[in-house]
Amino acid sequence: MAVEITADMIIHDVVTKYPQTVKVFQGHGLPCTACEVGSRESVAGGARTHRLDANALVEDLNRVANGQEAIGIKPATKAPVGRGIPLTMAGPGAGGKIRHIVAIMSGKGGVGKSLITGLLGVSLQRQGLKVGILDGDITGPSIAKEFGVRGTPTKGAGGIDPLRSQGGVKVMSMNMFLPNSTDPVVWRGPMVSSAIKQFYSDVDWGQLDFLLVDLPPGTSDAPMTVMQSLPLDGVVIVSSPQMLATEIVIKCIKMVQTLKGKVLGVVENMAYLTMPDGSRNELFGPSNGAELVALTGAPLLAQIPIDRDIAMLCDAGKIEDYYSEEFDTLAANFVKALKIAGERR
Repeated sequence: MAVEITADMIIHDVVTKYPQTVKVFQGHGLPCTACEVGSRESVAGGARTHRLDANALVEDLNRVANGQEAIGIKPATKAPVGRGIPLTMAGPGAGGKIRHIVAIMSGKGGVGKSLITGLLGVSLQRQGLKVGILDGDITGPSIAKEFGVRGTPTKGAGGIDPLRSQGGVKVMSMNMFLPNSTDPVVWRGPMVSSAIKQFYSDVDWGQLDFLLVDLPPGTSDAPMTVMQSLPLDGVVIVSSPQMLATEIVIKCIKMVQTLKGKVLGVVENMAYLTMPDGSRNELFGPSNGAELVALTGAPLLAQIPIDRDIAMLCDAGKIEDYYSEEFDTLAANFVKALKIAGERR
């Protein structure tokens, strides 16, 4: 009896029953067959997300499942360079709209990208703006922990519904889909890239003033996916005073410039420790902010001090309870830099 695969079947069910179809999905440009998010979508839904011909995909799936050779698989094409071409979005397609999309990058691990992302999100939300955070660090997510967001997102009529923090920030993170928060995500680059795209295109973000994208370290798959696939307004670079960190961050800056992206500003984290007498102790050495400003032509948005309260609140999932003068400076300069960048276009 001949096998019949239909467009309304779930990707996960298809590849579980017919493992040989994995190569068909991948050959058509749909590499999310092992993704906890994308594989739960229907064949038609996956094709729509990745702008594929659903009929051709189903025909090839049936050919391979019945022992024949696929004929519709096309060779991969080179990804575009520069400002990304917007993916089809589930939520905004139903009436939603995102005004600004900004990525937070560094290239170096441990400098506080997730912290700066969270602080920006909180500050913008306090200004009465609608904010969402896409946790692009698929294998090392921490945004949900910072905001104390727990639970598994559900799927509504417009797509996957992001969870909300106590203050109303919409959050989407890989940890929400794991049985245990400490379970590892052992994926190769294409699967990570696919998950990031789906967090953007399959999530019903609705009406947002800002979508902040927290990126993992490095200059490889995840940052490239965001730079080439999302319509970014710009990038915020996060660094710390150590020369070792600065050298790696410069690699990230050059990557953004190579991909024709816009650096909105630089944030120097862990810049100093405020002593009891009010003086500043530069534990990690003198600031390298001026060098990064000269390299990017973008302003230094803020120098964030080492603050025990930040660590404690993030561990407790209460980043929204944090207040400081430097925090307000960061938010004000960020909004100003984004406005200036928009005027220059």
